[in-house]
Amino acid sequence: MKAFYEGVTTPVDMGRAMDVICLDFCKAFDTVLYNILLSKLERYRLDRYGWTVWWLRNSLEGRSQRVEGNSLLSRWRSVTRALPQGSVLGPVLFHIFINDRDSGIECNLSKSADDTKLSGAVDMPEGWDAIQKKLDKLEKQVCVNVMRLKKARCRVLYLGQGNLGYQYRLGDEVAESSPVEKDLGVLVDEKPDISQQCALIAQKANHVLGCIKTSVASRSREVILGLCSALVRPHLDTCIQLWSPQHRKDMDLLELVQRRATKMI
Repeated sequence: MKAFYEGVTTPVDMGRAMDVICLDFCKAFDTVLYNILLSKLERYRLDRYGWTVWWLRNSLEGRSQRVEGNSLLSRWRSVTRALPQGSVLGPVLFHIFINDRDSGIECNLSKSADDTKLSGAVDMPEGWDAIQKKLDKLEKQVCVNVMRLKKARCRVLYLGQGNLGYQYRLGDEVAESSPVEKDLGVLVDEKPDISQQCALIAQKANHVLGCIKTSVASRSREVILGLCSALVRPHLDTCIQLWSPQHRKDMDLLELVQRRATKMI
């Protein structure tokens, strides 16, 4: 994620216009077909004798499920797709399944579960054409894996000065523009500026501090410090390597959170 946005912000800082297309997939984990996944696992040759693929095949195939509601049970149905969510192996198998999503596509691309981002410079009309061709090729690659894009949630971020806001197409539909997008919990806007991210983080952290203040009677250093380290600090540290604040007003906003926690002791 950091490497992807470095490939975007560096040209913007140099005065170039960049477009970022944020793609979303329909029910990503639920669309994984076992036969396609297992064929990819065999192609990667995870171990010398194939025991890993054999074990995964036995854990996925032959599964069945039924639904219970109001003390009634449906009939058993065979499960031929969908990775078990909440498991340790689920995200790993999904990343293997989508690993060839960018096959034959040379561009700045970021893949994370069902979120994919594609970017390119658009100083010249040739840049728009190149990105549109990459989008078309990516959409074909998605169809090969029997997946679908959630086109209503696909957005375009127009970055940099002089960006004319070219309209990209996903099949028969036009991708809508967006002034800000949330990527793995981090707000990225058109400027790009992280002031909104700092305000959001401070709001969440202050909300947690308020809950601690009203629900915990003790004000001892050991209790408050432990709670703040476990419940508040993670909000301030999440993806800090990416959105590290540069403006004094943003730094002061985050410092106010820690100052408020200190006063509680």
